[in-house]
Amino acid sequence: MRIEFESEVTRWDARVESWFFATLPEELSLEIRELPAPPRGFGSLRVQARIGLTTWTTSIFFSGSAFVLPLKKQVREAQGITEGDIVTVDLDILDV
Repeated sequence: MRIEFESEVTRWDARVESWFFATLPEELSLEIRELPAPPRGFGSLRVQARIGLTTWTTSIFFSGSAFVLPLKKQVREAQGITEGDIVTVDLDILDV
């Protein structure tokens, strides 16, 4: 399943090192939760993500009312992404 969405980049400071995320729209997240997928830790789904020219494999996690996509430091640096930026993400869900 391939999807595209826009998201503001947000920071989560629960640890010494900050984590940055793009959040999928709630309606889309609910649709994804209905897909048949193998059980994985934390309800995660394996994905291949692309922002700009950078592609990487990771997992999305359901948090609150939507899935979140972690944005690795290498991705943020390669694309010049900072907190508050709006990013366009192409996402392939690999677990369905």
